[in-house]
Amino acid sequence: MSTLLTTLQSIWSVGKYSLVIILPVLFLLSRSQIRSSTRDAMIQHAAEQAADNAKNGGDGEKTTIMQPARMDLLPPLDKRFTLAELALYDGKEGRPTFLSIKGTVFDVSRNTAVYGPEGSYHVFTGKDASRGLGMSSLKDIDAVPEFGDLDEKDRKVLDDWHLFFVKRYNIVGKVIDHPTLLAEERKKAEEEAAAAAEAEGETTTSS
Repeated sequence: MSTLLTTLQSIWSVGKYSLVIILPVLFLLSRSQIRSSTRDAMIQHAAEQAADNAKNGGDGEKTTIMQPARMDLLPPLDKRFTLAELALYDGKEGRPTFLSIKGTVFDVSRNTAVYGPEGSYHVFTGKDASRGLGMSSLKDIDAVPEFGDLDEKDRKVLDDWHLFFVKRYNIVGKVIDHPTLLAEERKKAEEEAAAAAEAEGETTTSS
């Protein structure tokens, strides 16, 4: 009986520690698959919209996010927006439709079929939705400006989206109270101040 109990305790001990290792791995795999499927769904949706446009002979308003780069863009404007001010440009009641990526504000009013109130990507308008774009997420909870904790892969996706919009939509300004950009600026300023203080200390010591 004692031997049986000892054996069962050993099995439980091994199983317990195995779960500690296996469960986080399963969580990460599940998370990756969800993001991948969401990203694939966005691409598939865009492809279907592009096919619809081609079927209609290209007439009428564009309804796909995947449009070719434009050569007729206006020079970037330097208007300054707070996030609260940006929220007014949601395309509703005849208002312009703006969205921001990494603090750069784009005018997407010409593509209301996609970004307007009834559009598939309206979740991104009137706000900086950097996090959601980096995660390839259409969830409203992810359509927020904070992207500082995104992993390298999602940061690359976000950078790709930023470049995509730079080549296709007019830049009308920038967000001045973007939390991630402000945090990065503060960190850079602190690092520069520390480096300057260290260099000054070395100069004083050597003299």
